[in-house]
Amino acid sequence: MGTEGDDFRVIAGRYRLEAKLGRGGMGVVWRAADQLLGRQVAVKELIIDPSLSMEEARLQRERTLREARAVAQLRHPHIIVVHDVVEHDERPYIVMELIDGGSLADRVATHGPVGAREAARIGVALLGALRRAHEAGVLHRDLKPANVLVEEGTDRVVLTDFGIAQVAGATTLTENGSFVGSPEYTAPERMSGDRTGPESDLWSLGALLCTVLSGESPFRRDSLGGILHAVVFDEIRPPAQAQPILPVVRGLLERDPDRRLDAAEAERLLREFLEKGRTPRVPVGYSPTQRDLPRRAVPQPAREVPAAATPQAGAVPRTAKQSARGGLVAAALVAAMAGAGVSAAALLMRDHENGGGAAASSAPTRTSVGAGAPQPSTAGTSPAPAPTVTVTRSPSSASATAHKAPSGYRLVRDPGGFSLAVPEGFTRIPQGERTFYMSPGQTFRLGVKPSGPEAGGPLAVMRRAAAEGPATNPGYRDGQVTETSHDGNRAALWEFTWNGFTTTEGPRHTYDLCWEEDGRMYDVWVSAPVGKAREAKEYFDVALDTFVPS
Repeated sequence: MGTEGDDFRVIAGRYRLEAKLGRGGMGVVWRAADQLLGRQVAVKELIIDPSLSMEEARLQRERTLREARAVAQLRHPHIIVVHDVVEHDERPYIVMELIDGGSLADRVATHGPVGAREAARIGVALLGALRRAHEAGVLHRDLKPANVLVEEGTDRVVLTDFGIAQVAGATTLTENGSFVGSPEYTAPERMSGDRTGPESDLWSLGALLCTVLSGESPFRRDSLGGILHAVVFDEIRPPAQAQPILPVVRGLLERDPDRRLDAAEAERLLREFLEKGRTPRVPVGYSPTQRDLPRRAVPQPAREVPAAATPQAGAVPRTAKQSARGGLVAAALVAAMAGAGVSAAALLMRDHENGGGAAASSAPTRTSVGAGAPQPSTAGTSPAPAPTVTVTRSPSSASATAHKAPSGYRLVRDPGGFSLAVPEGFTRIPQGERTFYMSPGQTFRLGVKPSGPEAGGPLAVMRRAAAEGPATNPGYRDGQVTETSHDGNRAALWEFTWNGFTTTEGPRHTYDLCWEEDGRMYDVWVSAPVGKAREAKEYFDVALDTFVPS
């Protein structure tokens, strides 16, 4: 309920302001009566910076009114209806439909997070609204739960508060270089001052979905500096509640805007989830289209992409492009974090997961079936820097068309004689015949081992490894070996749960596929905490879908 004002003001000779509904950084929203048409409306009174000169204030009013009128042209069931744009006493006002119901933020605060199906429904509605706005050249720039209304009785989702919207070709509402928007929901390319486009609104939607599913933004930190660092640098960890629609959330929270999931594909995947009830998958080889983002910058031609080498102390992986301004911001953040740097060796576990062989030794026994963490050769010594890994595909390659990295992944050609797609932010750490790509903190561990053929083929190899599981993986249980195929080649899948190497690490689950191809044997596995097994399975599937021997 709004609070009654001291008196009822009438603006533009028509709209009587009756009660305050809310106040934000851009102005005050009133419940009002349209005395001409006899209906209730919402009126947003926009605040003009009092420090501006008369001429600057006039220019800001003109820009505000011009852009508000552009927003008023938008017609979509999930976009707030703008009835009128007026000026009264040299102050702009936007007259909108009155939605009976609170914001999405209020709903989550009062009733708690929503389920995956409701989040998907909300996502579909907002994607439709954003597509309509983007087609008209309007960027929202402040998409967050507080700016989404849910109509009482109908549950209609309504995107509102285009107060800092930007219209293509127009000057933004702030001319003094100040930042507008909510940092926890702001795309990294906007945070660094690199660019703003339709894809920036899609990042905000990804953060919003995480919030409504878990009750908190994945970028929530105790300080503005912490939020900036989380958005630009930190490993992005969607909440566990996002698992049913994880490919959509991860695709929207892709730091490289040119690889971010576009609105059409995100909507298709969410609709698929609502219709079929199972986690959708982004097609291998998917790349964002341009038809739904008419004002989006054209992506640059494909280029060689180096994989992350073993990081130096204090180094933080970054995939978002930086402008000169963004680079300075990033450098300052890195400097602030330098004191907390940890050597790469300190991140390595003293033991390694071993799904099928004896403890590490020089004997020619199989030691790499499990989802291993590499073992440093000398305690306290950083491993030798990993060689630069690049993608250099020949256009004539038979797999060149299909061998592409989906959103959220990068394609690497490994010196070990293979290429595959690994998640962004994973670090390459080689250990003898085995190669690992691991997330920060080794939450997820992806391993690969090429070798010569072994007696009995993949099925026999996996069965031997499973028989040795209790000796090589503490707390080994629920092990199962299944004969299968991979790209027409005979293969075997081994899946099991175990306790991890430490109490802190906790129970883990491993997926491991071994197959023969062109006279060689390949073993690919992924290990993760039991609670993140579904996400690990996605990493595993993408690695196998994109794996090509070289």
